[in-house]
This record gives sequence, C-alpha cells and structure tokens, in this order.
Amino acid sequence: MSKTTTRDVTSLLADGTAAGSWVLDPAGSRAGFHVKHFWGAIAVHGTFERMTGEASVRQDGTVTARISLDASSVNTKHKQRDQHLRSADFFHADKHPHAILTVTSARPAGPSQLECQGSFAAAGHARPVTFTAQIEQATAQTVVLTSELAIDRAAFGTTWSPLHMASMTARGTFTARFTHHAEGSTSHGDRR
Repeated sequence: MSKTTTRDVTSLLADGTAAGSWVLDPAGSRAGFHVKHFWGAIAVHGTFERMTGEASVRQDGTVTARISLDASSVNTKHKQRDQHLRSADFFHADKHPHAILTVTSARPAGPSQLECQGSFAAAGHARPVTFTAQIEQATAQTVVLTSELAIDRAAFGTTWSPLHMASMTARGTFTARFTHHAEGSTSHGDRR
C-alpha cells in the first residue's frame, strides 16, 4: 500500500469513509522510550511488550483515541532495571498497572500529519500533551501513525536518579497501527 497525503486523509475524514471504530493492532504497533543516562553519555532504551487501544472517528471527522500500555511489560533487556522501573520509584505498576495516552482531538496539519491533543497518565499522574503524529499509511481500512512525545519525568513523580545521572526528560516513541471495524462488529480491545 502506498503512503497517503494529508489531502487523502482529510478526504477520508471529511467524506465519512473513516467514520466508525478503529482497534489497535498490537502486532503492528510498538511503544518505546529512551532516557539519557550517565550524564548524557548513554541512552537507556526500552519498550512496552503489551499494549491495547482504540480510536473513534465521527461522521464529522472528529478523531479521538486511547492507547493503554501495560506497565508491568516494560522491557529494557536488563531484568534488575526492569524490576526497578515497575517499582514505586517509576511506574508503580502494582498500583498503576497502565500508562495511558488519550487523544481528545486530532486534526490534519501539513503533509501527512495530524496535530494531536490529549493527556498522558502514568504512575498515578496525568498531564496534558500535544504532539504531531506522522501518517505513514492510511486507507479506508488501516492507518499507521508514528509519533514522539517528550515527557518530563518530574511531572509524573519519577525523579529517582542518584547523582542526577539520568535526564528528567524521557522520549516516548509510538508506532500505532489501527484497523477499521465496521459498525456492529465486536471489538476485543482492552478498554481500561
């Protein structure tokens, strides 16, 4: 399938073709992060192994979405660090099992882009976010988006960093593949 332009996406939204429910395809999606560590000398990279999500497009082209990341599935390929990231110092996965990106508004903005507004919730804190999602692929049945969010760790109470070795800014990266579900079809997505 070929990459579409904003005009194509605008048309899909405006003519009602995209209207309905969309479900995240976990197999075609990825959520990751990286944080500068050792005073910027290295970056710690990680992923969330389990995620679910859904989106909705109304007849008027209004887009909303929600992606839920299983905090206990964080994976940096270092078992001790992963356990620490799940602890109360970071995600506090026992008490707050999901980090949730909620999009309350997404509008076409420039070539192959959507300007998104919403919130990000993790470790018992929620903060507003604004970001641009790049449209990698869009048809009447499938859309693939990529985006990056800068997250201020202090705003989420995740300030643990002996000797201030780790940056307070984490970069979250998403590749989200959504598939269109016709009205009346049943979604098995996680709606936490």
